[in-house]
Amino acid sequence: MSKYLIGYIEIERQIDFYYQMKQVEKQFELHLSMEGFVSDRHKFKLQHVHDVSHKPFSFGGGLLYLHTNQGVFPFQIQENPTSFIQGFKSLKTEHS
Repeated sequence: MSKYLIGYIEIERQIDFYYQMKQVEKQFELHLSMEGFVSDRHKFKLQHVHDVSHKPFSFGGGLLYLHTNQGVFPFQIQENPTSFIQGFKSLKTEHS
């Protein structure tokens, strides 16, 4: 069961029947628990995530970055991630 979660979106581009490109916005949740992070496409053990950072956009929302041993993974978010990031730091401290 997740201790923390934050919503993120992915934009998918599709070509319709009339060859018009449209963008479809899909909503997902990134879950954080003592075991680690789980998104729609990825799973990371807590010990494999080194840091979580945030880059805000001037018009609201931003990007949440998971810095892992497999690289950096961005998640486009619409909400303030401060409590999510603090949750990661407290779990990481407990897990060490």
